Amino acid sequence: MDVFDAIATRHSVRGYKPDPVEDEKLGRILEAARLAPTAANKQPFRIVVIHTEGREEELARVYGRRWFTQAPLVLAFVAVPREAWRRMDDKLYDEVDATIAMDHLVLAATALGLGTCWVAAFDPVAAREVLALPDDVAPIAFTPLGYADKPSANTSRRPLDDLVRYERW
Repeated sequence: MDVFDAIATRHSVRGYKPDPVEDEKLGRILEAARLAPTAANKQPFRIVVIHTEGREEELARVYGRRWFTQAPLVLAFVAVPREAWRRMDDKLYDEVDATIAMDHLVLAATALGLGTCWVAAFDPVAAREVLALPDDVAPIAFTPLGYADKPSANTSRRPLDDLVRYERW
């Protein structure tokens, strides 16, 4: 599948088969995240790979929807601010870089026939505890990773004319 097909077919999966994700596919997906562009190539993020089996109750503290732990894996993207590039107005790019890496991972997963769902509505306190994060690392987003249990539903998007401006606002 080429990148444009992955972009067009990617959707949020909210139901997963229990089938394991092959190690080769997981490796390729993680490599896609590693290759994502980051500000000054600092890569101020980490990915925590969590096997869900036996950890469903613990992970439900992070995000309580049943489908979150149906997939065999949940991936957590965390930012490491001390490693991030800082813009001249002092804005840190750790969260931006972590989300770019996650987007690369999501598209790679789609290209390999796997489902994901970007989860930002998680409990950050529970996430810190479950992941045993140090104080200077921040949870940014989660995604289950596995095979979808049903075909995708069509989702609507705004027209391009609503989203694009040329030259000025």
